[in-house]
Amino acid sequence: MSETQHPSDSPLALVAADMAQVDEVIAQRLASGVPLVGEVAQYIISAGGKRLRPALLLLVCGALGFRGPQRFTLAAVVEFIHTATLLHDDVVDESTLRRGRATANESFGNPASVLVGDFLYSRAFQMMVELGDMRIMQILADATNVIAEGEVLQLMNMHDASLDEAAYLRVIRSKTAKLFEASARLGAVLAGGDDATEDACATYGQALGTAFQVIDDVLDYAGDVSEMGKNLGDDLREGKATLPLIAAMQRGTAQQCALVREAIETGAVDRLDQIAAIVRNTGALEVTRQAAADEAQRALDAAAALPVNAWSGGLLQLAAQLLQRRS
Repeated sequence: MSETQHPSDSPLALVAADMAQVDEVIAQRLASGVPLVGEVAQYIISAGGKRLRPALLLLVCGALGFRGPQRFTLAAVVEFIHTATLLHDDVVDESTLRRGRATANESFGNPASVLVGDFLYSRAFQMMVELGDMRIMQILADATNVIAEGEVLQLMNMHDASLDEAAYLRVIRSKTAKLFEASARLGAVLAGGDDATEDACATYGQALGTAFQVIDDVLDYAGDVSEMGKNLGDDLREGKATLPLIAAMQRGTAQQCALVREAIETGAVDRLDQIAAIVRNTGALEVTRQAAADEAQRALDAAAALPVNAWSGGLLQLAAQLLQRRS
């Protein structure tokens, strides 16, 4: 959302009342007889965030006219799965800051973060079983498996400066976009949409999730730490060859390319300012923003297949606003 927009202009305002119901389900289902489980889970869930994945499910349900209470449970399931991935991600990446405050692993330690992530995964599967729909279970089981593969793929790619754009997108579509895709598809399944509608929603979710992550990678070199709520340069420290770096190596001089390659291979952030300048001066940020714009357009094209109403309008607006992301 741009600075000049009023909060009510946000497409997420369309599902604000629904999200309040989802929050109630989340609070109820976080209950555990083990105090530390609830403490860690509540810590990360209460950290805020855009809740885009459950909101996406709710917007699709709205667009397709589904008003059943199952949407609240399923939206909570999606948020639990996402939260579990964050807990595990931050441990693997050794992250210390998320959404402007200390990560759970920084506050509670790695063992607690991993184990509570496991609790959230298993609680999510308990909840989806209660819905008694094999199609829903299949979508979420497949999604969590692909996400796990994406995590491993990213781990294998660490400090690999030879990574190309196709390999980069493969990781994003597995690790980040898959849950967006599943969330949108689940909305269509709940609404009883036909195969074409389900596929259009899934395409929208995948494209939106891909654009979201590509813009996130832009902000790692063009953002502001006070707005981002994370440490700039974290991706470089972790040795991730993100698209801004890939594009910079493709477009830069031999010397610039060598500097970026060395930074990826060593994970050294002592030259972060110099690397960021190379990314800016080679036009790599523009290349990356265009890649995000292409994905956002793919999302817009997919959403055009849905019935015309306020919620489908919200989906269109969400894709368009993504390109104005500042945090």
